Amino acid sequence: MFIPHSHTISIAAAGVFPLHFFILFIDAMRAYHTCLTIAGSDSSGGAGIQADLKTMSALGVYGATAITAITAQNTTGVTAIMPVSPEVVLAQIAAVATDVRPDAVKIGMLFSRPIVEAVAQGIEVHRLSRIVLDPVMISTSGSRLLRDDAISAMTERLFRLADLVTPNRFEAEHLAAMKINNADDAATAARSILDRGARAVLIKGGHFDGASMTDYLFTATGYRQQFTSAKIDTRNTHGTGCTLSSAIAAHLAMGLSVPEAVARAKGYLSAALAAGADVAIGSGHGPVNHFFKPEQLKTHTI
Repeated sequence: MFIPHSHTISIAAAGVFPLHFFILFIDAMRAYHTCLTIAGSDSSGGAGIQADLKTMSALGVYGATAITAITAQNTTGVTAIMPVSPEVVLAQIAAVATDVRPDAVKIGMLFSRPIVEAVAQGIEVHRLSRIVLDPVMISTSGSRLLRDDAISAMTERLFRLADLVTPNRFEAEHLAAMKINNADDAATAARSILDRGARAVLIKGGHFDGASMTDYLFTATGYRQQFTSAKIDTRNTHGTGCTLSSAIAAHLAMGLSVPEAVARAKGYLSAALAAGADVAIGSGHGPVNHFFKPEQLKTHTI
């Protein structure tokens, strides 16, 4: 039986239910772990908000969205991009933040400086936390997804709000203005990114040569950790960056620390890549298998 909060006092006073009923009722209320993805839409479903929602759902976290751009794309490339107005982006963030209230936020494709500014404003006004910023610049197929003026805006406005920035090798090279060939280079590049205000940076190793793949985590406090896994032989890598960053955000939403969330997310992505390695979806870079072992939505007491 559902008793609205606004009626509990009057009903209890009337003696319909004893007071301890309402105390137990309130104590037993539960909520889903929630995560907001602020990113672009991928019409083929393999990357962007579609990949984010699949990842969050597969991990048992309730996902909400603020769409920054609509793209026409498939496994072979991006053919059109229509940015959403900054006002509507901000309105989406407000609608979610004032009702669902996300436990964590993943930021992906932003496209333009005005959208970056809107996202930063939304995060600040609504005091959102556990922010994972994936600085999406170029798609897997090579299409440009972030304008030049948006890059400087992102580093100026969003890095200082981010708990974790997750560039791949080429994005980190662009952000740090240097080449990255080894772990020492990664550390130098990470320091350049951390100096702009980010609390932690994960330089992803998917674009390095070798039989294994190593991601490098560095924090502003000096902590560093390497995460190494075997490379999966597959062309189905569309949306891997989106999947990893949203998996990290999902685990942060469930209360894990950044290193723990990264480790869990890495394990999830490796398993999703392996599960979908030999499946043909489209004629280009297909998606991973997000639902190789889906979990039910998880709840916590509020």
